Amino acid sequence: MIDFNSLAGITAGEIVLSEYSGEIKYLITDSRKSFFAGGGIFFAISGERHDGHVYIKSLYDKGVRQFVVEKDVEASHLPGSNLLKVSSSLMALQAVAKAHREQFNVEVVGITGSNGKTIVKEWLFQLIVPYKRAVKNPHSYNSQIGVPLSVWQLNEQHEVGIFEAGISVPGEMEKLEAIIQPTVGIFTNIGPAHDAGFNSRKQKIQEKARLFQHTEHVIYCKDHEEIDQYLAGKGFSWGHHVDSDVRIMDVVHNERETVVNIRFGSDHVFKIPFIDKASIENCLHCITYMLFKGYDSLSIQEGISKLHKVHMRLELKKAIHNSYVIDDVYNNDLAGLQIALDFLSHQKQHESKSVIISDILQSVADQQKLYTQVNELLKTANVTKIIGIGPALSRFKKLFDMEAYFYETTADFLKQHDFTSFRDEIILVKGARTFAFERIVRTLEEKIHGTQLEINLDALTNNLNFYRSRMKPETRLMVMVKAFAYGSGSLEVANLLQFHRVDYLGVAYADEGVILRKNGIYLPIMVMNPSEDSFEKLYQYQLEPEVYNFNIFRQLISFLGNRPMKVHLKLDTGMHRLGFEEGDIDQLIGLLQKHSNLEVKSIFSHLAGSDEATHNTFSREQAEKFERLSGRIMQNLHHRPLRHLVNSPGIVRFPEFHYDMVRLGIGLYGLEANKLEQHRLQPISRLKTIISQIKHIKEGETVGYSRKGLAKEDMQIATIAIGYADGFSRAFSNGVGEVWLHGKKAPVIGNVCMDMTMIDITGIDASEGDEVEVFGEHLTIMEAASKINTIPYEILTNVSQRVKRVYYVE
Repeated sequence: MIDFNSLAGITAGEIVLSEYSGEIKYLITDSRKSFFAGGGIFFAISGERHDGHVYIKSLYDKGVRQFVVEKDVEASHLPGSNLLKVSSSLMALQAVAKAHREQFNVEVVGITGSNGKTIVKEWLFQLIVPYKRAVKNPHSYNSQIGVPLSVWQLNEQHEVGIFEAGISVPGEMEKLEAIIQPTVGIFTNIGPAHDAGFNSRKQKIQEKARLFQHTEHVIYCKDHEEIDQYLAGKGFSWGHHVDSDVRIMDVVHNERETVVNIRFGSDHVFKIPFIDKASIENCLHCITYMLFKGYDSLSIQEGISKLHKVHMRLELKKAIHNSYVIDDVYNNDLAGLQIALDFLSHQKQHESKSVIISDILQSVADQQKLYTQVNELLKTANVTKIIGIGPALSRFKKLFDMEAYFYETTADFLKQHDFTSFRDEIILVKGARTFAFERIVRTLEEKIHGTQLEINLDALTNNLNFYRSRMKPETRLMVMVKAFAYGSGSLEVANLLQFHRVDYLGVAYADEGVILRKNGIYLPIMVMNPSEDSFEKLYQYQLEPEVYNFNIFRQLISFLGNRPMKVHLKLDTGMHRLGFEEGDIDQLIGLLQKHSNLEVKSIFSHLAGSDEATHNTFSREQAEKFERLSGRIMQNLHHRPLRHLVNSPGIVRFPEFHYDMVRLGIGLYGLEANKLEQHRLQPISRLKTIISQIKHIKEGETVGYSRKGLAKEDMQIATIAIGYADGFSRAFSNGVGEVWLHGKKAPVIGNVCMDMTMIDITGIDASEGDEVEVFGEHLTIMEAASKINTIPYEILTNVSQRVKRVYYVE
């Protein structure tokens, strides 16, 4: 057991404060993921965009009492705590994990390669757990921080550890090897991923293979010649090559499975439940490991028959009775539960939080200890209700000291539980695959037709961090969530932005701000279009209006009397939309001095042409005018308000005009208006629907309203469940628009209807119920916009609110 007093020796650090006697249970590296405060130790890591030291006091206030720092920290502000000073908090984290690993003499499988690491890890875990007590990385925790957090899970009950390791530059793998200390290795393959970080493919192989520098046996595919050249003699190989230890003699594909004939001592036949090349390769790595470890063919076949596609994302969906459901129904282990609970704890839409959980299918010697720990995790995450499904949870139900219900099977729960009891809450559904919890999610989901807008919150975070990388550390950030967050969902996006500590949110109307306030958003919110009838809501919900002319100024003063309110002054420097003009400034200063109950939080303006170089001169003229006018106002105020001028394109093109704050809009949602840095952004949205019906049309027949679609030959058409009421513009009619179906573009035929659209699928093998992409990975929003001569903003914001939104993180 590692205690705080031993950390100085492990990390070569200096104990500054030692006043807390609790044990170290959890390693915390992200201050936002700190609901495991009791027994947690926080490593304050200084990164490119975030400095963990800034959040030490807030973590202390949440109950964290153990800290590892690399900067001087005022110990008197942390009474009753432990404080360790080190040269590098990251290196200290890795040293602690290394020391922890060295306490256990168990088999550890180390996995690396360009692709397939996570799949191989997950499948190998599924194959091993019926026979041995195993532990693995949660999700894709394979980085310099993720690996230490993963290895920390090892305890005296485990017999096997399965850990993947990923690197992007030379020198990283030695650190991960020292932490994982694998006894057996798996090298999946080599490909172009992270090529930019290495001088050559050979160097990348050498760097990745450093994971196995103290490992006697490494499993790999001998057909990968570059890997074979490096590992030959050390590896335990499989492949078609005659010298492979496990030789592939024959491979037969059919519609649903792949039959592989393997020679290893004698001949073995395995039926793999996949037909794609990547899944077959990943599965053969696992089969080879199992053969290497002496498992018999029948046991291996039984295991691989139960393998399923690894579901690597958490999905947040609207649910019945004004609730949300978090869908995580494909695996259930303790580390995965911690990640899911962490995600649950970030959702502020409702205070009430429920967890529907299955038995944890990890073979552990002490199940009472396991479920005691589950109860502690649920309480720490402020879960208000648990529904446990499975014989083990039912057996240990007395361990759970909260509102609790238990059922032996999923079918029992669906039949017996009162679903009207779910109301105004966040519901995490977390279950092992065998419990088929997807049936529960389908029951809880809000019933809307088959069109969905998927929103990738990881991509949104990537885009946020890109724009932050273009800002000075002291510059503040306002993010626009108006227009339903550009169609992406104001509340859900705002919740993520609050988690990532942006400084301000911007909405168009007071009602948008009220919804955010009612659902747990406490960030400052600027309202861009206030009206007299919204003043009561502005005041009640502490929303901050934009004041852009004397009419709205006087109406606001009349409403407030002497009551205070924070406001934002809009100046018109050339956009000629809203804002005070130069001739208004003296009068405006006089009114501000007279009515000191108005606190000016910011002064701002808007560049009219920041996205086009042809308007650079005009943009600079606007900036000069803004400097002059805002300066005059500030000279006559008793405090210094923030100033902001640039929007998304301006953040990239005009760093000299960032002032105190910048406003991020469309860029957050994956569209770089300048097109200069589009490659740095990730699309966050994918609009998809389903085929409702397929018809065969003969030459000369017509399709749709006004008979606009004419069959020039015999053809096959499909009706898809999307129309202009969903945001698929009528301008896409008659071949202008296209959708993506099974790797091919299918044009619209006839007029787009209100709720449906017909597409030409002649030559495409499709069935009713198949998924169709309207825009996303294969058909971009920019392509869709260009088809109808509009801008991507319109495509995004036109997606109707009746279209179901699904939010996910990988």
